[in-house]
Amino acid sequence: LVNQFGQQMSLSQFRGKVVMLSFEDSECTTVCPLTTQAMVLAKELLGKAGSSVQLLGVDANPDAVKVADVMDYSRVHGMVNQWDFLTGSLPQLRSVWKAYNIAVQVESGQIDHTPALYIIDQQGNLQKVYLTQMAYSSITQSAQVLAAEAASLLPGHPKLSSLESLGAIPAQTPTDTISLPTTGSSTVTLGPGKARLVVFFATWLSETSDLNSELTSLNAYGKAAAGGHLPALTAVDETVVEPSTAAVTSYLHQLGPLSYPVALDETGRVADGYGVQDQPWLVLVNKSGKVTWQHDGWVSLSALEKAASANQ
Repeated sequence: LVNQFGQQMSLSQFRGKVVMLSFEDSECTTVCPLTTQAMVLAKELLGKAGSSVQLLGVDANPDAVKVADVMDYSRVHGMVNQWDFLTGSLPQLRSVWKAYNIAVQVESGQIDHTPALYIIDQQGNLQKVYLTQMAYSSITQSAQVLAAEAASLLPGHPKLSSLESLGAIPAQTPTDTISLPTTGSSTVTLGPGKARLVVFFATWLSETSDLNSELTSLNAYGKAAAGGHLPALTAVDETVVEPSTAAVTSYLHQLGPLSYPVALDETGRVADGYGVQDQPWLVLVNKSGKVTWQHDGWVSLSALEKAASANQ
């Protein structure tokens, strides 16, 4: 296969290193970014020993197998120089998918694939396979599990730079009053008391949609909501799967002023509490904190205003 730079690569060239090998849809907006982020954090948890770990991805999108596709994914996720994202001809990829028991299918234009990540030891032997769960708040826990497995295979079994509980993480639901930071010094409050429209997004959606236009078009809704005619609008950046908070700040700065606040979900607990399964994810919540409408993907302003009026 070839990586995002078009360079020929073989798994055997990484003998002597522990390999984390994942299967990623190069245009994924659901579970793949969670896997990607967990891999990066796992390597960071190993400190200097992380240099003995190689991160690899294999494209699992049969409709986007160009080198440009894996480069675009790597770029928007801040991964260009942190891993090798591999692709090839469709027959080559299908051979690899079959060898690793990865099921890939296209249903209604959506890519569905086994969200598997393999840990391979220094001799090229498969040691463990993990399946990423659709839980934003569990990314750091997943990273810790991956890092611990890699450490068990490395000389001296290096200690991780930090440890946290692997217990269940409570989600923050629409019935909870919560305060979230913004890219500035202010905060945004979510919770019961008034009807709200919450739009979850991430800056890497620029790979698959015109994110600038989508966010600026919401200014019209934000102004209407400020006039009391529609539920208040809050956008929530899913910062837990962003390359960095600085990347979010930079993106929003170049976007220009918005008529609505943008909060940062730095732990993923809000996304999980609001039932987010994709990016973007739109949720209408009534005064009692009950979800009355949700939608996967962008909608036109007129359709959004119609849904909001009907679900206050």
